[in-house]
Amino acid sequence: MSTLGGNDAMLIGYVSDERYVALCGVELEFIDERGESTAVRSRASGAVHVNLPEGRYRVVLQKDGYGAKFSQITVPLKSPHHFRLLSDGLLGYAWPKWVRSGEEAEFRVHSVEQYKLELWRYGLKPERVRELGWHDEHGPRATMQVTPDGDYTQTGIEWNKVGYVCETHRQYATAPEQSGLYYFRASTRSGRQFSFPWIVAPERPTCQTAVLASNITWNAYNAFGGRSNYIHADQLPPTPTVNSRFELRRYIDAEHGTWGYPAYVPLTFERPEPFCHIDFDEVWTDPIEGRQACHLAPAEWRLLAWMEQQSLPYDYYAETQLHDGTLDLSAYQVLVIAVHPEYWSRQMYDRVKTWVNEEGGRLIYLGGNGLNCEVELHENGSMTVHNGSIASLWSSGMGGLDSRMAVRHESEASLLGVVFTPSGAMTGAPYEVTDASHWVFEGTGLKNGELFGEASLHRRCPGGASGHETDKRSPSSPKNTHVVARGKNPNDGGAEMITWSSPSGGEVFSAGSINYCASLPVDSLISKVTLNVFRRFLEKNK
Repeated sequence: MSTLGGNDAMLIGYVSDERYVALCGVELEFIDERGESTAVRSRASGAVHVNLPEGRYRVVLQKDGYGAKFSQITVPLKSPHHFRLLSDGLLGYAWPKWVRSGEEAEFRVHSVEQYKLELWRYGLKPERVRELGWHDEHGPRATMQVTPDGDYTQTGIEWNKVGYVCETHRQYATAPEQSGLYYFRASTRSGRQFSFPWIVAPERPTCQTAVLASNITWNAYNAFGGRSNYIHADQLPPTPTVNSRFELRRYIDAEHGTWGYPAYVPLTFERPEPFCHIDFDEVWTDPIEGRQACHLAPAEWRLLAWMEQQSLPYDYYAETQLHDGTLDLSAYQVLVIAVHPEYWSRQMYDRVKTWVNEEGGRLIYLGGNGLNCEVELHENGSMTVHNGSIASLWSSGMGGLDSRMAVRHESEASLLGVVFTPSGAMTGAPYEVTDASHWVFEGTGLKNGELFGEASLHRRCPGGASGHETDKRSPSSPKNTHVVARGKNPNDGGAEMITWSSPSGGEVFSAGSINYCASLPVDSLISKVTLNVFRRFLEKNK
């Protein structure tokens, strides 16, 4: 074996972890087709420099705290190779992440020690459905997963592909009969815990209300692999990150608006979603801790728990199941979207708008910054986000239009009645009543000018039910859009709570706030207003 990594050696590639952070001190051994090997260590930038004759090489990578792996390269290389390592820990995801009752999904778990897996349903309280056993293997660290090299945020992380070759290695679960939000809970003897969501739609409709999980938004914010729609939104840069505050444009360029690129490569759904993890001992009335949990699956669970507390039956679907036709809107009277349904396909948008305008559908929007950007969904389990090349989310940064959806299609205000603006963002406040005579306030005792929605479980932007990101009317709103309350957020940034109706009998209620569902468990007036909306929209003849 020789060691050839001097200053005059050629650049072969870079080594990074699952966050695309550079790894230094990784041991690499390049073995040629004759079995001769050359050893080198990655530098501080993750760079790998070594002089190698032309040919094919098997590459062995080792570093403490990370799973060892094998890669293949052929020299000369067209461009530097991106070696990827996965840190030791406990992670997982189900694939597919959304199914119908009775369908199977594979659970794909990464662990460096034996782990126990259970399936739980998240309704009014987490309920254990069944145990899926202890998992380990005879070989050392054989439940450790291996990531592909390169940018697997585009193509999928492909767990359970290496070493899962026979029937005895099958790791499948069958979806329960009852629709809902399910979680796989993985735990180890050393105390590690990780939970990951599974969306189970009904085999056929069971009630009048469908609720959508905002799983497209979950994916847009998922940075596993080094990219999300907020970090390296267009594509991974040529070199891995050493220090974010020195290198990422969002931190070093005051004019950077996140989406200033002409095109964006796909983002795959086939990755773990750490931001959707829910602690095993968490209950629905607990504060929603963390920067991301408050607008993703953990916050949406609060709505489902509240609905079950109020004896409001629902069928649960993924947004992607609205797109592919699994959700037949014509079978439902009420559709609920909530918390942060920011990213939708054009097909989804047009179908819901037709349902409201022409078929008498009733839409309950309990979120903020919804339907703001068009995505294109691909058959390989990835999506392309069509942000466009914009300067900011202010109308002035989008050529005078309301949103990224408006840039490509039309303003979502024409369906929701309201549209996101950056004013009031990252603040929290209660709502102020502007029309106490409206039916949404029946039985509340509220009067004009009084506040409600002061209590909230939202901990990123505490202060009330109007917050985090808020929506307001625009010239694109239906002419009969009626404001019943307005958030007291600074800079005229309060959410506008509105209703509007269509000639077919369709009706829309919009809360216009990401914070809204975080108040349902703890604010009696928010709960009463929301219950009034459900009861009215579920009436056969209003």
